Amino acid sequence: MTRTRTFLLVGVVVALLIAGVGSWYASSSPDGLEATAAEQGFGHTAEDSATADSPLADYSAEGVDDERLAGGLAGVTGVLLVLVLAGGLTLALRRRSASTTASTSAGQD
Repeated sequence: MTRTRTFLLVGVVVALLIAGVGSWYASSSPDGLEATAAEQGFGHTAEDSATADSPLADYSAEGVDDERLAGGLAGVTGVLLVLVLAGGLTLALRRRSASTTASTSAGQD
């Protein structure tokens, strides 16, 4: 295995561990924006976002009764989704760049 692949694999494992285990220790208190809104007296004006009914809304996996496990699963799922999207975009751009380079060099002959 090359050094780059080893580095990437270790990075993915660390990200998954932080998302899965680290989220167990996250505070259940409101975040800074919510706390400030409550302190200033306009917290009651907040509305749910359009994604409030999504499976990973509120940093929790829907359908899992254990709150810590639900948070960990949501974190791991989020990391995996970002990896898939970023990896797919990288592959698409790399292929596009390779085909553009090949067609440019073929046109110079």
